[in-house]
Amino acid sequence: MEDSELKKIAYNCKKATFLIEKKQIGTISMREKLELKIHLAGCSVCRIFEQQSLVINKMVHDLFHEPEPNEHIKLDDKFKKELQQRIEKKLDKH
Repeated sequence: MEDSELKKIAYNCKKATFLIEKKQIGTISMREKLELKIHLAGCSVCRIFEQQSLVINKMVHDLFHEPEPNEHIKLDDKFKKELQQRIEKKLDKH
């Protein structure tokens, strides 16, 4: 494989990763969609990147946005009682 072919493949991956990110935050043109689809059909590395990128972006989104009211994490009463006792015990020592 020639050096220019390697550069072209690397450039295509660089462009594909850019398009993957661009697609997740907005829209891409029909031409970009086609280029990305063709590239992803033959590049398993970029397909994995796309999957990982989706997961990471979802995690970041969830981290910075309020959960729905029914999604709040709640501690069970037993755990709260044990925690309260441990706190009181530590406070009594001081």
